Amino acid sequence: MAQSFPLWSELSKEQQDALLRSVTLHTVPTRIVLHTGLIDCPGVFIIAVEQLRAYIHSEQGKEVTVWRLLDGDVCVMLALCMIKDVQFDIVVEKECDTSLWVISAAAAWQKLMYSSTAVASYTTRLMASRLSEAMWLMEQVMWDGFDKRLATFLIQEHLFEESNELSITHKRIAMHLGTAREIVTRMLRHFQQEGLVELSRGTVRLLDIDGLKKISLS
Repeated sequence: MAQSFPLWSELSKEQQDALLRSVTLHTVPTRIVLHTGLIDCPGVFIIAVEQLRAYIHSEQGKEVTVWRLLDGDVCVMLALCMIKDVQFDIVVEKECDTSLWVISAAAAWQKLMYSSTAVASYTTRLMASRLSEAMWLMEQVMWDGFDKRLATFLIQEHLFEESNELSITHKRIAMHLGTAREIVTRMLRHFQQEGLVELSRGTVRLLDIDGLKKISLS
């Protein structure tokens, strides 16, 4: 726990003990949904995650990824649940097998916020950051062409995976970007013709990172 929570060293011994009493360690399999928005908001705060995907979905079944949470990040969903006037319906799912520290009681985190200026400030910054990411996504969807969005996504995956070879299907990319698989396939084939990527079953190999960056910044 001490290695997972970024503000651990800024807590008093009493606060550390209180936090330890409030958390449990869970092992969660890949692709399981952990949170489905404010309708069933459980007041769960997840820390020390391997990789989480937070997304919104439409009644038509389309999904679009809002942000990713990586090792050492703190899920902001509890903070949103504690503010009744915030209507931010979002789904959180695991993307790979890992262990999670879970604070199952909202009151425990609220008490920690009230007693620790560092935690209160951290929570505010985290909420602002996540909401800014959501606004940035809206701007992308509304104003950017799909070639730019796809190039940006591929670069982000390259950075996440630290590899030029991405094990991901066209359907999964479509789920992240909130579009149809056919549209992803057409654009990837265009990228392949341009020498930017190489496609094989379940894999996208990035051949020209600089070329993709040029498209994403256009």
